[in-house]
Amino acid sequence: MVVYFYWGEDDFAIEKAVALVRDRVLDPLWTSFNYTVVPNDQPDAPIQALNQVMTPPFGAGGRLVWLANTTLCQQCSDNVLSELVRTLPVIPENSFLLLTSSHKPDERLKSTKILKKFAQFREFPLIPPWKTELLVQSVTQAAQTVGVKLTHSSVEMLAESVGNDTRLLHNELEKLRLYAQGSNQALDTDAVAQLVQNTTQNSLQLAAAIRTGDTARALAILTDMINACEPPLRIVATLIGQFRTWLWVKLMIENGERNSQVIAKAAEIGNPNRIYYLQKEIQSVSVQQLIACLPILLDLEVSLKQGASEMSALQTKVIELCQVCRGT
Repeated sequence: MVVYFYWGEDDFAIEKAVALVRDRVLDPLWTSFNYTVVPNDQPDAPIQALNQVMTPPFGAGGRLVWLANTTLCQQCSDNVLSELVRTLPVIPENSFLLLTSSHKPDERLKSTKILKKFAQFREFPLIPPWKTELLVQSVTQAAQTVGVKLTHSSVEMLAESVGNDTRLLHNELEKLRLYAQGSNQALDTDAVAQLVQNTTQNSLQLAAAIRTGDTARALAILTDMINACEPPLRIVATLIGQFRTWLWVKLMIENGERNSQVIAKAAEIGNPNRIYYLQKEIQSVSVQQLIACLPILLDLEVSLKQGASEMSALQTKVIELCQVCRGT
């Protein structure tokens, strides 16, 4: 396969995958001759990339052409489509075309269909921040890759600290690896707390503060997150997901369901053992309160997408949500 299409929201994971392709295809001595990055904002970027990939490589190794941030699978003109149809089947064996995009390919487009015939597609999704068991699993795998030994508690703390930010996770693990160099002992939570700067002001903590109606704490967490450059829409997406999960669990319990596996399946929770803890979390909040929170969150999402002042909109809605959860 000489054509690759990488897409998804995890830009750090995509960058690492691109680096692997680059290291495999290119001879280091001939990289400057055989490696071309074509940004999508250049005029006729797809045509440039297709023309470049048809050029035989110089010297040793292969040729790699990277069409970055492409929108070919969202929109494609007729002349570009014609070039795709003409070029993709005849790309030389030692030339490689790599396309990356943050957007999901539109399966209805002719450009997507022709790329599907000749390209290896691979998705790099971000783990939803509320799926804590997947975040813990991701931290465990990344720690093994980097070569850092962590206790189970420190894995959970690190997962809570970095959320689904794989770039931040990698940076923090590199810091922990340097700290633990020469030691075979697993790092405990004290070491993680001392070394990991982004200690735990995340969207799930914000959701917990809102659920308990603790306005002061919720606003403090929100301020810390914004100061740490956490994207507001990502914050809202996590809150919506968490409140939906709580609502599903609360509804099913109040309807008499006691089987954790049934509840987990309905609420799309991977680990049924988590239901016990979710039940504890929502003991003091009613179904009506949880239902009332969702329109507020959806209204906040719409406001942010329409260009509302981020901090003002977030603070206003967080106060409103806390009032709902307090029953005032």
